[in-house]
Amino acid sequence: MLLSSMVIFFVTQLLPGDVAQVMLGQFATKEAVENLREELGLNRPVIVQYLDWLTDFVTGDWGVSQANRLEVRPMVMGRLRNSAMLAGLSLIIYVPMGILLGVIAAMKQDKFLDQAISGLSMAFVGLPEFVTGLVLVAFIAIFWRLLPANSSIDPESNFREAFPYLILPAITVSLTSLGYIARMTRSSTIDVLRTDYVRAADLKGLPRSQVLIRHVLRNSLLPTVTVVALGIGWLVGGLIVTEMVYGYPGLGRLLVYAIQRRDVILIQVTSMIIVVIYSISNLVADILYSVLNPRIRLGG
Repeated sequence: MLLSSMVIFFVTQLLPGDVAQVMLGQFATKEAVENLREELGLNRPVIVQYLDWLTDFVTGDWGVSQANRLEVRPMVMGRLRNSAMLAGLSLIIYVPMGILLGVIAAMKQDKFLDQAISGLSMAFVGLPEFVTGLVLVAFIAIFWRLLPANSSIDPESNFREAFPYLILPAITVSLTSLGYIARMTRSSTIDVLRTDYVRAADLKGLPRSQVLIRHVLRNSLLPTVTVVALGIGWLVGGLIVTEMVYGYPGLGRLLVYAIQRRDVILIQVTSMIIVVIYSISNLVADILYSVLNPRIRLGG
């Protein structure tokens, strides 16, 4: 996270144009620009600016948006909450379904059902999100009128109020991510099914369901945990296309807003939040490794 903070801060310093000039407009006087640069601390050495920014970020003082003069922290936390709702619903949909389809495909290896699951799931992976989203809007929202086509929820909406507006974006994300989970689960399950201890369990006459739950899934889900953990960071901060298609006010859309207006402070904070989420997701994945596989525990 420290290295990422350095990259984020110094890359934003290389963006073309002057922040103060952009904020004041092209007709601002030189004196006004210099006064604003002094107010924002842009005249100080870059390393001093970085250390001050990092200290403020860690302590929760995220400053004021340069584009709209609003406090950055409540703005980002509100969008983070929205992204978390969408990410959580998407995970609930595609992770269990992907694991189930992957196990079924592994059990029916090289048969029609295996080929159908693999083909269809990867076909959705290959489709751009905006294509999937527009197709779902056309049929489900416009033709059948089952769900709202637009997801521009009130920023203060709770999960119950926002739920109808989350379904279509969540399905769009799930169809894109489902194939990765299914393929990874299928591959690892096939490898585990070929191991000696699984064959021994079958020879002992254990029920197939017991063999799958106690012996196969416990070991075959390790690679899947990695994919899911890495996907959490993408779900929270990388759903830019999906959020733009449905007009959903999430963290990714906020990042686009900040880039379009060259709001350096908002870009830095939003990017760092995404980095923190990625780091925590990978930490959780490492912990789950030791739970699922005792052989990799420290001292084990």
